Amino acid sequence: MIHQERLVNTFIELVKIDSETGQEGNIQPILKEKFEALGLQVQEDDAKNKTGFGANNLICTLPAIDESKEKIYFTSHMDTVVPGKNIQPIIKDGIISSDGTTILGADDKAGLAVIFEALHIIQEQKLPHGQLQFIITVGEESGLIGAKALDKEMIDAAYGFAIDSSVPVGDFTIGAPYQMQIQATIHGKKAHASTPDKGISAINMAAKAISRMKLGQIDYETTANIGKFEGGGPTNIVTDLVNIWAEARSHSEEKIYAQTEHMAQTFKETAQSFGCHADVTTELSYPGFLVGEDEVVYQKAQTAAKSLGLSGAATIGGGGSDGNIISQFGIPTVILGVGYEAIHTTSERIAIQSMIDLVAYVLKLIEIA
Repeated sequence: MIHQERLVNTFIELVKIDSETGQEGNIQPILKEKFEALGLQVQEDDAKNKTGFGANNLICTLPAIDESKEKIYFTSHMDTVVPGKNIQPIIKDGIISSDGTTILGADDKAGLAVIFEALHIIQEQKLPHGQLQFIITVGEESGLIGAKALDKEMIDAAYGFAIDSSVPVGDFTIGAPYQMQIQATIHGKKAHASTPDKGISAINMAAKAISRMKLGQIDYETTANIGKFEGGGPTNIVTDLVNIWAEARSHSEEKIYAQTEHMAQTFKETAQSFGCHADVTTELSYPGFLVGEDEVVYQKAQTAAKSLGLSGAATIGGGGSDGNIISQFGIPTVILGVGYEAIHTTSERIAIQSMIDLVAYVLKLIEIA
C-alpha cells in the first residue's frame, strides 16, 4: 500500500532544496505545485509581507468525500536550520543521514514527504475521508514566526496534528512550554583602565546580576538560560555597555511570567545599586499548551497508534512547534513523533521505516476521524 521508493525519493528531493529560514522561496512553489497536482485547493496567506521571510504559508484543502467524518488538519514546516545548503543525503542500512557537513533537514521535510505519500495513497486507493487541511508554514525554526502570521479564519478544522516531534513514531506530544525572550542592555560609565574608579564597568554589573539569578532548571516545569553576552572593547577602557540575550521556559503561565520578572528586575536592581541603569525588554515567543486525556484529539492519536501496534505514549515536550500557535486558535492539537534523531546537528538522521510507519499512522488518523 505504501510506496517506499516514492516516499524516499520525495524526501530526498525535498531535502536537496535549500530552504534555510528566510529562504523558503526556493521550496514553497514546488510544494504548492505538488499539492495542486494531488487535487488540493491551495491558498497562500500574507506571511511574506508580515514576516519578511521568503514565502507565504500554504493552506491546502482536500474537500471531503465523506461528510460524516470530522474536519481535521495536519501541519509541517518548510524551513530548516543552518547549515542547510547543498545537503547531500546518504542512504545506508535503511537510515538516511547527511554527509556530515550539513543538517539533513528531516526536521521537517520528513513530515512533508509523509504528507505527500499519504495523499498519493488516498487518491490511488480512493480512500474515504472528511475535509483535510495541510498547513505548511515558513519560519518555524525562528520562533514559530510563520505560524504567528497565519490567518486563523483560513483554518477550518475540529482538531489536528503537527508532524514535528523527535519522539518515536506512534508517540505524541500533548504539551509544550511557554517561552519568553529577554534582552537586557546594561549601561555603565566609561573610563580609562588606569583610573577605574572614575568608571563603572557594565561587564562587572552584568556578571553580578547573572550571578544573582535563578538559572538552569528552576523547578520541574521551568528553566532559564543566558544565551548570549556581548560587549567590551580594548583592555584599556572600562566598558560602559553590555547586551545580554536570555530566555525562560515554563509549562506554567504563572511561573513563566514570575521567572521573567525575576530576571528583568535582577538586571535593573543590580544596575541601580551601582548608580546606573539597565534597559530590559521581554517578549513571549510562543504560548504553551496542554491537551487533556479526555479531549478527542488525544484519544484519536492514541487509538490510531495502538491499532497499528505502536506505543501511543503521550509525552510532554520541552520546545515549541506550530501546534503551540494553532492550539491558541481554539483548535486542539497534538504533536506527532517523526522519529528523526540528532536534529539541528550535522549528525541528523532518520530511519526509512520511521517514515513508512508515520504514513500508516497519518492514514489511520484520517480513517478514524
